[in-house]
Amino acid sequence: MDLRSELLKSIWYGFTALDLEKSGKVSKSQLKVLSHNLCTVLSIPHDPVALEEHFRDDDDGPVSSQGYMPYLNKYILDKVVDGSFIKENVDELCWTLTAKKNYQTDKTSNTVLPEKDAFRLWCLFNFLSEDKYPLVMVPDEVEYLLKKTCMAMSIELNCVELEDFFSQESVQERGITVWVFLEMMNTGKITKGIDKGVVSMAIEEVYREIVGDVLKEGYLWKKGQLRRNWKERWFTLRPSNLSYYTGEDRRECQGNIVLDGNCCVEEIDDDQILFGRTKWIINILFPVLPDRDGKRCMFCLKTLSKTYEMSASDTKQRQEWTTAIQTAIRLHVEGKTSLHKDLKLKRREQREHREKRRQSKEEELQRLRALQEERERKLAELDLLKEAQKQAHALLEQDELRRRQQHEQLQQALEVQLREAEEARVSMQAEMALKEEEAEKQRKRIQELEEMQKRLEEALQLEIKARMDEEAFRYAQAGLLAEEEEKMKALMSLQEEQEEYILKTQREKQELKQEMEAKSRDLDEAQRQLEEVRANRHRVDQDVVAAQRKLRQASTNVKHWNVQMNRLMRPIGPGEKRPSLGSSYSSFQIPTQRDPGLRLRRSGSEDQNEESKENVDNRAECDSAKRHSHASNGEMDIP
Repeated sequence: MDLRSELLKSIWYGFTALDLEKSGKVSKSQLKVLSHNLCTVLSIPHDPVALEEHFRDDDDGPVSSQGYMPYLNKYILDKVVDGSFIKENVDELCWTLTAKKNYQTDKTSNTVLPEKDAFRLWCLFNFLSEDKYPLVMVPDEVEYLLKKTCMAMSIELNCVELEDFFSQESVQERGITVWVFLEMMNTGKITKGIDKGVVSMAIEEVYREIVGDVLKEGYLWKKGQLRRNWKERWFTLRPSNLSYYTGEDRRECQGNIVLDGNCCVEEIDDDQILFGRTKWIINILFPVLPDRDGKRCMFCLKTLSKTYEMSASDTKQRQEWTTAIQTAIRLHVEGKTSLHKDLKLKRREQREHREKRRQSKEEELQRLRALQEERERKLAELDLLKEAQKQAHALLEQDELRRRQQHEQLQQALEVQLREAEEARVSMQAEMALKEEEAEKQRKRIQELEEMQKRLEEALQLEIKARMDEEAFRYAQAGLLAEEEEKMKALMSLQEEQEEYILKTQREKQELKQEMEAKSRDLDEAQRQLEEVRANRHRVDQDVVAAQRKLRQASTNVKHWNVQMNRLMRPIGPGEKRPSLGSSYSSFQIPTQRDPGLRLRRSGSEDQNEESKENVDNRAECDSAKRHSHASNGEMDIP
């Protein structure tokens, strides 16, 4: 719980006290007074115009708590500096506002708490209340606070009446408000027969311990740093420091020891000093101060700069002081500013853990009840099933007798059928043997056909690949021919331009000469490119011849395997001998054919008209070769 949350709890009481009609709204004039007083006790500058500017768009009516919260956070709480104000003054301001409306004192009654004690209990309630609005305290925290108060008064808490009060349904659901708590304390059931002064001292002690973060207070003897004499001082221990005063009223502060992770406290038992022979060993193992100067129960607090020597009244007090100082150092090392804030969080976690366990137990009980109901239902169903089983058993006995008679009749009929089936089985076995022989022959023939089909597919694949290569080469040849025609056109245009330049006048001869040289270079380059194109075309022609050769070989293989397939597909008659492979190969003749596509003429130095005619002839021959190859593929059909 940070400083802002603590301040908001007190301010919430002040705001609700100004809401006389309990509508959740307060007038602007009252909020101005409240804001000015808060700025005064918080030691921050107050801007009287800020409230008007903040609510400038609103009317002059009252302002709700939701509308006041942004102003409170921006203009007041955001400017608060920790340590620049006294938290108790803020609590007194808010208590004064809320006590006038909600807490009425009865001066004639002996059971009414004094105003100061009621204020301290109110502060303790705010510290231990839940961080929810409206502020309430759970019964566990109320019991914890009452136990601390009774412990300070050295009495035992009467838990009977407290349990009756906590057993109320409203308390279990919503918790306890501060006014209900103060009313319960005013009844005197807890402090019955105890002097009011003792009660006030106990409440002040608990208030200083929980709200003031005082871990321990009391008198100790302290040895001076310069004069080295012993003086009795009142020490107050907090998580951050250890202060000592001249008296219990804490008016004159004589010093302040800042506690941090570098501090340590050391002590020694009185019995350990009696071992004189092993005194030096004990001092090494237990680095503490021995009994000297008439002081016993001594201990020391070491810091980086000084070592403070102190003495308690007895061993119990020394142990309590050393434990409390070690607790303060531990809190500082862990980065915690208050012991009771840490304890409050731990108690809250324990309550949440208990609540979770309670819920899990309730869920487990509900599950067990459901299982019990399911078990009872199943037992009832089992009884019904047993009764039905008895009836079914009687019916089964009758059915069994009927089935036995039918079984005997069926057995006789089956014996007759088995004899007939045995005779049929013998005849079927003979037929199956013949069928197996025929099937074996068919399997062998199918295997041969499958092998022939695989070889035929391979030959087809080769033929398809050869045709694809031929098409690719023809496309390349056509591209080269087109490129050659373009180059020839470019050459003719260059020659025409050269003739035009020659006919120009002698006066421009020098300029024309330079241009002609450039054109001559371009012409040479074009002729060179033309020669390269013709060489490329010649290479492509050779590739086409090689592709056609592969095509003829693939066609020859296809025809060969077609003949083999036709021979194998003819059924074999009984007693017919299978012709030998040698005779089939000798009877097979490869038909010869002339491929017009093989005759290609090379044109090295012929003119453009002869090359165009030759290209036309080549295209015609290629078309006739394609038609011939398609005609030869017709022989591949399997009858």
